[in-house]
Order: sequence, then C-alpha cells, then structure tokens
Amino acid sequence: MTTTETANHAYPTSSTFDRLMRSVDPEIAAILDRSLSDHDPSVEDAVKLFDCNGLEMNMLILVADELRLRTIGDIVTYVVNRNINFTNVCIKRCGFCAFSRGHREEEGYYLPIEEVVRRAKEAYELGATEVCIQAGLPPKMEGDLYVKICRAIKQEVPKIHIHGFSPEEVIYGAVRSKVSIRDYLKQLKEAGVGSLPGTSAEILDDEVRDKISPGRITTKQWIEVITTAHQLNIPTTSTIMYGHIETSLHKAKHLALLREIQKQTHGITEFVPLSFMYWEAPMYRKNLVRGVRKGASGTDVVKMYAVSRLMLNNHIKNIQVSWVKESQKFSQYCLNAGANDFGGTLMNESISTAAGASHGQLVRPVEFRNMIREMGRIPAERSTTYKILKRFDSGIEEIHPLDNLEYGEERFGSYKDLIRLETYRFNDLEQSRNESHADTNCP
Repeated sequence: MTTTETANHAYPTSSTFDRLMRSVDPEIAAILDRSLSDHDPSVEDAVKLFDCNGLEMNMLILVADELRLRTIGDIVTYVVNRNINFTNVCIKRCGFCAFSRGHREEEGYYLPIEEVVRRAKEAYELGATEVCIQAGLPPKMEGDLYVKICRAIKQEVPKIHIHGFSPEEVIYGAVRSKVSIRDYLKQLKEAGVGSLPGTSAEILDDEVRDKISPGRITTKQWIEVITTAHQLNIPTTSTIMYGHIETSLHKAKHLALLREIQKQTHGITEFVPLSFMYWEAPMYRKNLVRGVRKGASGTDVVKMYAVSRLMLNNHIKNIQVSWVKESQKFSQYCLNAGANDFGGTLMNESISTAAGASHGQLVRPVEFRNMIREMGRIPAERSTTYKILKRFDSGIEEIHPLDNLEYGEERFGSYKDLIRLETYRFNDLEQSRNESHADTNCP
C-alpha cells in the first residue's frame, strides 16, 4: 500500500502499514490485501471480517476508509428532504415495528391526500428537493391510493422528487389494484415516482424473516420488486436491518445478494445500514422472539459500515449513515469507517421515533456542513440519485431556508403529537368499533 495523502488525510506509509499487517491474523490480512487490490470479498471473507476484533477490526476500518477515499474522495453528501409517513395503520404485525397500529387502536392516524400535498409543498418552499413517502398498509385501501398521492403532489409541486414506496407497499398496491407488480410500478412512474426506497428488506433470509416479521413479503418478492423497478429505469436504494437475531453469515449473504443484484441491474443508488431499535419493538418488549438482542453494539455498527464498504465498493459506491438511529456524533465517526453520505434533513421522522430513537427529527443543512467539516471533509448537497447540486468548499457558505428554523417540531409537528390528534384520527376507527360490537352480538 503506497502513501495516500490529501489536504486532510495522511494514511500510513507502506512500511508502517506492512508492519501493522504482519501483526494481524493472516486470514484477515489476506482479505484486506485483496480488497485493496479491488477484489470483492466472498461471503466467507465477510463473515470473518464481521467476527474480527481488536487490531484486526482497526485495520478493517482503516482499509474501508482508504477504499472510500479512492472511490468517492473527501466529499460527504446530504440531501434536503422531508419524510411523510402518511399513516401508521397497518394490516401487518412485524415484531420489530413499534410504528404500526391496528385499525381499532386509538393511536392510529391517517393523513388525507391534501395534507400530504401540503407537507410536500411546504418542504419544497423550504428548499427540499425530495419527499420520502412510506407508511403502514391500511386495511381496505384503494389500490390506486399511492398513484393518487403522487399525481396530487406532482400537480402542486412538479419539481419535487418523490422517493416512495417500499417493495412491501408496491406489492400491496398491486394486489389491491389487481394488477402485476410491473404494471403497478409503471403506474407509479407515470404518476411521478422518481425512485423507490429499498426498505422492507430487513435480513434477506426467509428463515429470519419468518421469525421477526411473519407475513412480511418474502426475499424473492423483495428481489422481484427491486429488479423490476430497475428494468423500468426506476432507481432504488438498498438497506439492511441488523442487531436482532441475525448472524454474521446472514449479514454477509445479504450484502452479497445486493451486490449480485447491482451487477445485473446497476439500479441501486446507495446502501443504508439500519441498526435495530429494540426499546419499543414488540418482539423484544413482549419477548415474542427467542434470543432477540438489544440492538447492535457500537462495534457491530462500525464493522457493518466497514465490511459493507469492502463488499460493495466496486458496485454500490454510496454508503449512508443513519443519524436518526446512531446519533449525529456517532454517525460522524462512521464516516471514518467507509461511509460517505449523511442522509437527509428529514424534517419529520416517525418510524424510528416510535421505536424509541431520541436523536431528533430535523438536521439543518448548516449542521450537516459543520459536522462534515469537523471531520476534515468537504460538504455537498446532493439529489436523491447522488447528483451533486452544491459543493461547499472551504470559505464558501450560504444560508439555507431550513437553517433559520429554530424549532423543528413546532413547525413540522411530531409523531407523539400526531398519534394524539383527533384531526387525523384513522377514520375507520368508529366503523371498526361498530363491527366489533356487532360481532359480540352474533348468535
């Protein structure tokens, strides 16, 4: 390894690096050497990396950061966006999800289309380039609801990028519409969807999925939605949720599967590791699944970013840190372990908040820029598909409309307020109560 130096980085000289590598377990050293020569680690290699600790882990992090530097450089990106989780009412009962509510529950909410559009318009007026739309799966949903939402947004805010809906939602919409996945994706694209979030992936292993989310779409179905979207020129992100009952082998296979999809379709824009929020998750709180861990440890998180960089570097270049789940400070550190993107401003955050995350719902662009500069990197605002919109080199600054907002929750509302508001109470609640009462009187 030759010396790699930039204005802000100075990596070990070849002799220093070689001395360190001689102290590392030979198997790990060989994997790291091959990665530095642009070879993809195998599943077996990734398992060994996930299981390493001490000096081996430190060298893994160093190599991941070096590959990030070679591939991306010193730019760290972020996107100005808004989350719109328009309902928490869901027919599924995933063990990891503290966000969803049944249609008979008091805390079920549902934002009408006009409110979704209002939020999208407000975000655009505040400088957002993207709205991310994901929600629960409400019962008796009209199949074209997602299409109607997109059309309404695009009619009012034609320039905003719509990042929605998850593969789970796509399949639900297709089933409710009685059309194929391909035809439903075509409808979404024509209505204005610009990209799909690669969520509902969790761990792409059906044995694990059947334990933590019985009734969830299968691995095969997730792959079908993602690859079909790519065939229709709809880009997607990719994710993993870890820190529950999965093993190192599950994680390694998950990464390898994403890599193979990308080799075939080239449609994945980023990879986003999402650590399991256990505090309010039913499968942990109610002890529904045996052996559930208390989320990922700090070393688990760092190794996930580092191993992901080695496994995906030649194929999926962008790896995003989740400040909502990991905190802003720890997310900064993960930029040293292979990550190169800070995610979005969000403005609203409901899903992780419901699970117990307490790291806020809004990061202003100026805060992103400051945190990135503290790491000796160059901030840049990007589009959803990673086109650089603005680069903020040293000495260049500007005030973004979001930078002037002092109280995000007062302006945008919070999840805790939303589930208590009568204004957006799920309108099937009273009907469900009547149905339940009628059932008790059946002969």
